[in-house]
Amino acid sequence: MALPQVKSLQDCVDYSKVVEPFLPQLYQLPHQIWESLDSLDALRELYVTTNPLVSGFAASLAVGLLVLIVSEINRNYSQVDRLWSILPNLYVVHIALWARVAGLPHDRIDLVALFTTIWSIRLTYNYWRRGGYNIGSEDYRWMIVKAQLNSVVWFIFNVTFISFIQSILLYLFSCVPAYVILLSSQFEPGIQAIDLVFFSVEILLVLSEWISDGQQWAYQTAKYKYKNTGKLTSGYTPAELDRGFIATGLWAYSRHPNFFAEQTIWFMLYQWSCFATNTPYSWAGIGAVLLVLLFQGSTNLTENITSGKYPEYKAYQAHVGMFIPKTLIPYTTPGPKIIRSSELVKRAEQKQKHKKKQG
Repeated sequence: MALPQVKSLQDCVDYSKVVEPFLPQLYQLPHQIWESLDSLDALRELYVTTNPLVSGFAASLAVGLLVLIVSEINRNYSQVDRLWSILPNLYVVHIALWARVAGLPHDRIDLVALFTTIWSIRLTYNYWRRGGYNIGSEDYRWMIVKAQLNSVVWFIFNVTFISFIQSILLYLFSCVPAYVILLSSQFEPGIQAIDLVFFSVEILLVLSEWISDGQQWAYQTAKYKYKNTGKLTSGYTPAELDRGFIATGLWAYSRHPNFFAEQTIWFMLYQWSCFATNTPYSWAGIGAVLLVLLFQGSTNLTENITSGKYPEYKAYQAHVGMFIPKTLIPYTTPGPKIIRSSELVKRAEQKQKHKKKQG
């Protein structure tokens, strides 16, 4: 049996009922795959009879191992980065496909898969245009971290965090909530009104990412054009481009509006699973929580580097929130301090008093 026998919506998020009974399948899966390699029908049967959450987790382990091998051979540690915009969607599509093959209600999970596919296309395009798939491209932060560690510690870090933990995280925040929604579909098979609300919110968040990433791309393109050729792009001033970082548009209210949207997207998917099972919270949110923690750490590292490069960045940090806006007043570059005539008079009087005391 590939799915648990659940008797209520609340049972769908009972870990002891929907996960634990299927853990033995994980240990048996490598041997079963090996025995089924000579027959497509046998592989299809194995796919249907294996719990989809288990087979998804097995895939995340296989990806982690592959990423580790490729990164060590190439000495390039951005292999997971190249998969970041692809794997979460594949995990959700896997749940939707499994439901179809198994003959289960799949309308609701198809809606989730539609949203993640739109998310994946947009993010993959943005990563591509920034050169992420170019041969040899690598996140500059890895080299900075690597320079601070010896080779043994760096290898352990690559094995654990870069390769396996990140790969498993992509599975946790996407596949797990999708699995819970699939289980709930046994009680409410059709698309509910709340599903359309969540879908709409997710699409709006993807749209906000498209806008913020587009603003960042336009600014960086204009900055390097001005730096390399001295030519200004329409809509930008020399002062804006000399500043070195974008602080207009959505970026005038949040230092990382795209990161805020990204975290919210997967938190909303978790909330979607909570509404689907009529529970306020569940273990299915572990991926969303870990994603927020990851963004906190990686963004702090990015900002430490950025503040060291651009003098104005500290003023920007003081006015604009990292993710959530501090104020609805947009950021503006601090101007020179204006000394009023009254202040000049006060300073002259203080100097006069000081001279009299000395005399």
